[in-house]
Amino acid sequence: MIYFTTIISILETLLVVLPALLTVAFVTISERKTMASMQRRLGPNIVGYYGLLQAFADALKLLLKEYIAPTQANIILFFLGPIITLIFSLLGYAMIPYGSGLFISDFNLGILYVLAVSSLATYGILLAGWSANSKYAFLGSLRSTAQLISYELILSSVILLVILLTGSLNLTSIIEAQKAVYFILPLFPLFIVFFIGCIAETNRAPFDLAEAESELVSGFMTEHSAVIFVFFFLAEYASIVLICILTSILFLGGYLHFLPLEVLINIFYLFSNYDIDCNNLLSGFLINGTWSSLNLAFKTSVLIFVFIWIRASFPRIRFDQLMSVCWTVLLPIVIGYIILIPCIIYGLAIIPTNISLL
Repeated sequence: MIYFTTIISILETLLVVLPALLTVAFVTISERKTMASMQRRLGPNIVGYYGLLQAFADALKLLLKEYIAPTQANIILFFLGPIITLIFSLLGYAMIPYGSGLFISDFNLGILYVLAVSSLATYGILLAGWSANSKYAFLGSLRSTAQLISYELILSSVILLVILLTGSLNLTSIIEAQKAVYFILPLFPLFIVFFIGCIAETNRAPFDLAEAESELVSGFMTEHSAVIFVFFFLAEYASIVLICILTSILFLGGYLHFLPLEVLINIFYLFSNYDIDCNNLLSGFLINGTWSSLNLAFKTSVLIFVFIWIRASFPRIRFDQLMSVCWTVLLPIVIGYIILIPCIIYGLAIIPTNISLL
């Protein structure tokens, strides 16, 4: 029985990790194609149909390359840093509800778990930059650590306000609390602040100061190559997909069906001769495991496209400007909402049940 449970756990993990890694591969292709279109280029179009196999060709090239480590590097930590970063980037997927009842673990403190494992990935970057014994890698790891710690405060503060509205730390409960209205409508300024923090948290342009080529060659991964570089590459894009999934869960209703779709079905029912029960149609077709997973996938894809769009549109800013925006602009806005929203909740007597019972 113990062996059977272990096998089931391994299969569940593979069912989540393998699609996540495949998603990362196709996100890299979509990024290159989207940026090429915005810059009037063709992008990858040779390897495979429409260039769909380009990411796999790049991965194979890196796997076949000779691995060279600096002679003065701390070899154990040099190898361990990228591995830690990749592992903690993938651990967050265990708590994600991909559909109605589709998850590996429905942990009651799921949002805290996701925050914890995403924060621990910083240690991998710090270890990799320090152990390389390179000034460029070390400066890149210091920049990345300062940036991630600073913007982690912004993300956790916004998540705290979402928890105040739902009264739960469970991701499924947060999604179900948005059946009436998505939180992006009442908390739209916080959504913008959270999305800016997500871009900075994932070291993406225009906030990719830890990998600034003009200043630090390639940042904390300057000395890494071949297979170990693949780990950093996978970790970066896995974090992007995970943070977009988390954003769609917190503000866009996660796997819930689209509210405009229900309105369109009702309009079709009013102006047609067909006897359609909208509620039965939605419950029988839209709100099932498969369709709810597609809902989450579509919302996440839109957010990933915005990530790519921002990268292609804005120039890289200076590091002091990045930190100044965090501490002098975004943090005061979030603190103001931390004071305002509890006052509104208490004044209107709409305190969530889970909080009021504490």
